[in-house]
Amino acid sequence: MKFLKYIFISAFTLGLASCTGSFDKINTNRHEATDKMMETDNLKVGAFFSQMEERVVLFDDGTGDALSSDYQVAQGLSSDLFSGYIGPTGTWRNGYHNGSYYFVNGWYNQMFTRGFSEVMPAWQKIKEESEKLNMPQVKALADIVKVEAMHRVADMYGPIPYTAYGSGSIGNSYDKLSVVYKTFFKELDSAINVLTSYAETGEKMLQDYDVVYDGDVANWVRFANTLRLRLAMRVVYADPALAQEEAEKSISNPVGVIEKISQRAELQHSDLNYIHPNYDIAYNFNAGEIRMNASMDSYMNGYGDPRRTAYFVKAAEDGKYHGVRLGVLNIDPAKYAGGLISNLNVDASTPIVWMTAAESYFLRAEGAVRGWNMGGTAESFYNDGIKMSFSENGVSGADSYIENSTSVPADYKDNTGDGNDLSAMSGITIKWDDGANFENKLERIITQKWIAMYPDGPEGWSEFRRTGYPKLFPVVTNNSSGKIDTYIQVRRCPFPTTEYDTDKEAVMTGVAALGGPDNGGTRLWWDQKK
Repeated sequence: MKFLKYIFISAFTLGLASCTGSFDKINTNRHEATDKMMETDNLKVGAFFSQMEERVVLFDDGTGDALSSDYQVAQGLSSDLFSGYIGPTGTWRNGYHNGSYYFVNGWYNQMFTRGFSEVMPAWQKIKEESEKLNMPQVKALADIVKVEAMHRVADMYGPIPYTAYGSGSIGNSYDKLSVVYKTFFKELDSAINVLTSYAETGEKMLQDYDVVYDGDVANWVRFANTLRLRLAMRVVYADPALAQEEAEKSISNPVGVIEKISQRAELQHSDLNYIHPNYDIAYNFNAGEIRMNASMDSYMNGYGDPRRTAYFVKAAEDGKYHGVRLGVLNIDPAKYAGGLISNLNVDASTPIVWMTAAESYFLRAEGAVRGWNMGGTAESFYNDGIKMSFSENGVSGADSYIENSTSVPADYKDNTGDGNDLSAMSGITIKWDDGANFENKLERIITQKWIAMYPDGPEGWSEFRRTGYPKLFPVVTNNSSGKIDTYIQVRRCPFPTTEYDTDKEAVMTGVAALGGPDNGGTRLWWDQKK
């Protein structure tokens, strides 16, 4: 059975079946080893751990054989667009693609198939080896990375075949998303409990193979606590009691959550040779296939946000920042990929970040607004989140920005001259107002959180779906044939066509668990805000 196949195939030979011919080359690095070479148990475990970390977000290995195109179809042409961060300026299919809600199956399949063909088999190998060696702390690390990778898959599609993975007796049925999330929490709770005591020793773990934290266990616990807090907030409208319980666990843990730049989770260039995929896509693919999104244009220009310089490049035509809306058909590259729209300020050395330090503060700000014990006030966490974001992006002016009580998002003016202008979607200001109502406070928090998390499309899109904030511009043209509401916007991606082709019975259990038609308009379990 296809899903059983995922379990038993070696993670180091899976690249032979990958849709990209460069998978074998990207694995030819200091982490690759054959079974014969990996006679030392820690080396065997470490190699698979590196693979898990590297495959959370797909990347270019710096050799010239890019995996940027794989990242592009797995994330860049879905969540990065739907989040309001990126505007597509490629000429693919004359605009009849994901950006106008006409889903291209070869694109939206990728996040699912890569999670189950690259991350999960490597995790299974680590699980087996750590049990042989009686090293629960190693499995704990792998469980954290697994949850970080697979919650992105679940948040894109909904139900997935997760809980019985690796049991040896599974069928092909998909789990309800509520079950998947409760399993995420159990896995994180267990991993945090195991590693909290281990962190007290100060010893490092898998240091030669850890390309995120260089073996620093305390930082892994901080990340796991913050990830648990992120996922707790995700389910707040579906299960408020569970959300509060899991969030407060993270804050009460003695190691704590991410609070410093040095504690944020990112792939370290010092340990791994890679090129940020957005650099390739923006500068090397057909003269540029992505640019600033119109929603980023509205918020950042309206606020006069100093972080514009860190995120985007001024348009050559007038030296200002300009974005592009989704759903533009028949794009003229001379306009959209030329000097009229702002390119991304990204280069080969830009790191891939799983979680910013600023996100941690905004998560606590929302928890505090909800009356949870977050260890401080919503206002203090909100202000600290902005300050941290400015620091993470190397720009100044946070103090005056925080005190700005008048600036609001700007109306969008289409700099290409194609007439896709639109009035601002929101009138939210920056300065904290403790006397405002709950929704006003929430919009303020999420808007600044969204700006701070750029360019993490999966999180930006998930937060928009969960809260309705920030208010994003609708598509110019909606090619979903009525399946997706133009103003509610896309809620998920359909299950991969490969699942229907190879195991239709299995994917139909996913559709049943979804509770609605398998299209982009059906809400996920946690997407319940009224």
